[in-house]
Amino acid sequence: MLLSGARPIQGGPGSGFDGSLRDRSDSRSGTRPRNPLVTRRATSFGGSRIHPEGAGVRGHLVFCFRDPREPATHHLDPYNHNHSDRLWTYRGLRLMAEWQRTLTCGDLRDTHVGQTVTLNGWVLTTRNFNNQIFIDLKDRYGLTQVVFEDDSAELYATANKLRKEFCVSVRGVVRPRLTGKERADIATGAVEVKAEKVEVLNACPTLPFEINEFGSELANEDIRLQYRYLDLRRKSLQNILILRHRLCKTIRDFLDTRGFLEVETPLLGKSTPEGARDYLVPSRVYNGEFFALPQSPQLYKQLLMISGYDKYFQIARCLRDEDLRADRQPEFTQLDLEMSFVERDDILGLMEQLAAEIFDQCHGVKIPLPFPRMKFADAVAKYGSDKPDLRFGLEIVDIGDIAAESEFTVFKSVLAEGGIVRGINAKGGAAKFTNTALKPGGELPKVVETYKAKGLAWMKYEGDKFTGSIEKFFPDAVKAKIKERLNVEPGDLVLFVADKEAVVCDALGALRIHVASAMKLYRNWWEEKAEYEATEAAAAKKEKRAPKPFQLRPDHFNFLWVVDFPMFMFDADEKRWVAIHHPFTAPMDDDVANLESEPGKARAKAYDMVLNGYEVGGGSIRIHRQDVQSLVFKMLGMDPADAKARFGFLLDALQSGAPPHGGIALGLDRWCMILAGTTNIRDVIAFPKNKQARDLMTGAPATVEPRQLKDLGIKLT
Repeated sequence: MLLSGARPIQGGPGSGFDGSLRDRSDSRSGTRPRNPLVTRRATSFGGSRIHPEGAGVRGHLVFCFRDPREPATHHLDPYNHNHSDRLWTYRGLRLMAEWQRTLTCGDLRDTHVGQTVTLNGWVLTTRNFNNQIFIDLKDRYGLTQVVFEDDSAELYATANKLRKEFCVSVRGVVRPRLTGKERADIATGAVEVKAEKVEVLNACPTLPFEINEFGSELANEDIRLQYRYLDLRRKSLQNILILRHRLCKTIRDFLDTRGFLEVETPLLGKSTPEGARDYLVPSRVYNGEFFALPQSPQLYKQLLMISGYDKYFQIARCLRDEDLRADRQPEFTQLDLEMSFVERDDILGLMEQLAAEIFDQCHGVKIPLPFPRMKFADAVAKYGSDKPDLRFGLEIVDIGDIAAESEFTVFKSVLAEGGIVRGINAKGGAAKFTNTALKPGGELPKVVETYKAKGLAWMKYEGDKFTGSIEKFFPDAVKAKIKERLNVEPGDLVLFVADKEAVVCDALGALRIHVASAMKLYRNWWEEKAEYEATEAAAAKKEKRAPKPFQLRPDHFNFLWVVDFPMFMFDADEKRWVAIHHPFTAPMDDDVANLESEPGKARAKAYDMVLNGYEVGGGSIRIHRQDVQSLVFKMLGMDPADAKARFGFLLDALQSGAPPHGGIALGLDRWCMILAGTTNIRDVIAFPKNKQARDLMTGAPATVEPRQLKDLGIKLT
């Protein structure tokens, strides 16, 4: 069977081959063939395969066929007929079929002792010892020790020139390591390879940085991103990309068995400004017009539901021109899913099963089902966030009614202006935080001031009494009520913020996280893992055994559904209502009638999946009626003409028998972050942008040639 794109090598109708090396069907007088068809090597016609290097010059694949009329011992350059060189050379590249690996660097075990093997990989370390040279040869599968001895002067001299990250091929015999020299921490640690031949496939200059693992001193991130192809050789990053592959495969397998179809949607679409900024692509053909890269496949997947494809998913690439954070990138990947004829509980139940499958397949952890659910209003009131981390307590408590009985004018004036007073009890925090850290300009006031709070009030409970600068403004009866409501005990620290509700929620939500981290009220599993592995590695080395792997537990992962979101929020700057999620989210059935009269009270059929304080997914039941969709557009400030110009295709489709439908999107990058145990989203993406949204490796974004701008009708100012 011919490889895709190859033509028959033997003569015959349409073959264009007459036994010469010129492809006559594609030849031009006095020139080389435009498509090099064959490079002949000692292999039968039926054994055709792609060259080890993968691609020939000019970007063509190099196919290896033997002309039956040529002796099988010839290795020919199609343009340089030098039949005497055993390994033919094309433009200085030595192509070495006999150096293809027989096993990977992670395969060898004591069962391979005595076998001759060929390994390909990169030099991790080199060591000279008593007329022997040891190298650790690595690939993405593992690590093997290779030994060069001085019984061959030429081989030894070559080995002596090997340096870190040289790409080499080694042939040799597998033998047991010397007693006491075994390594229990790697799979190949019982054996080594005594080298008989070595070939440097490619040298490597002095590295711009040391390729270290997590837990070691890493080079500056921008340098590592500039040389990302080197940084990706770190085993830690390789493991993350393998984990990401397993995550995507688990998702595909899970949904395939449940009747879902994976359908690709366009990358070039229409700009419908609402929310984050679009990345725009100018059209050369239609001057002055632009495509937009998708922020999500939202409208296309709804149209697929209207088209009758009732179970859709896609692992979709999405792009948003927004400010970056530690857990955001301008381009990201999400699982996009939509179903017809479903209600909210159908989607939530399916996603819980998928989450359980992911954790089982990726980490062997059994996640308890079902996930708890919390209303949006409760999440914000108790935890100051619509994505609360429930691995610890520190619930926010309203004390407005108690504060009104105090003599503290700050609280009383805020309440008089319609504000609120809320607090948290940092159990045992009196000793943890000094008075200096609590006073204006200190550690904790700075946290709340970031969220526009005017300050932080506090009291400590020590020796059966409250202490602190505001204590004198609270009569004993008021202090007793605070003590009861906040469950205050000796050694506790109570923290208060008084302001507008939105400010108080944001400020105390952030303060809650800060206090919990400072007091170590929770531990990220990767921190626990690092501590365990350091202790276990020392114990295993002492006992001469393999380290026992760290075991993840279900309690390392706290899932939650946040439901019953508001439909709209009022944007004071734009002086209009805006959608909390997006304009296509359906309102609760009971709220449709009052959508115009009381938009602030309308609730959405929306839901977010939260994991350890991260929003890892969000979705909703969609609007499937044209009249309701038009009403929502009206509430968002769109007149009928504007709505038709932006979304006329959707409004038309909703009148064409659109079924009830809903869906969700899971942020795969954030999922991978949590599964891999990193707080940096750039660690889980092969080629990420830096914090300034630049690709330091390729130099993108970059200027383009004037003719390109002219073709697009663009003038720069």
